[in-house]
Amino acid sequence: MLDYYGTGRRKTSVARVHLRSGKGKIRINGRECDDLKEYFQRDTLVRTIREPFVLTDTIGKFDILATVRGGGLAGQAGALRLGISRALIRYNDSFKPSLKAKKLLTRDPRMVERKKYGKKKARKSPQYSKR
Repeated sequence: MLDYYGTGRRKTSVARVHLRSGKGKIRINGRECDDLKEYFQRDTLVRTIREPFVLTDTIGKFDILATVRGGGLAGQAGALRLGISRALIRYNDSFKPSLKAKKLLTRDPRMVERKKYGKKKARKSPQYSKR
């Protein structure tokens, strides 16, 4: 049984994804999920994760075994999508042009800006008081 591996990162999340040929079973952090909605809860996140499979027409052909750490659900979903895309390229190199055209192989570099002293958040200043 062949195993295709891909690593994805987004914000502070890291996803290690293993794709094995199968019937579409999903296992995230050791938890069996019948559907991605059980773990990710929102339809938009589920659509984000399924995008590489839809584009390459490989829905239901692979079992997903993923370990996702750090960040929130949106960051984890983005990391998982990148990991799946990279693993699909290991499976079949001819998927690369179509995945690259939809920017599914690009790591999103945006990170949270750090909080500065004297500010309430990264840029929000305390309310100005004249007196």
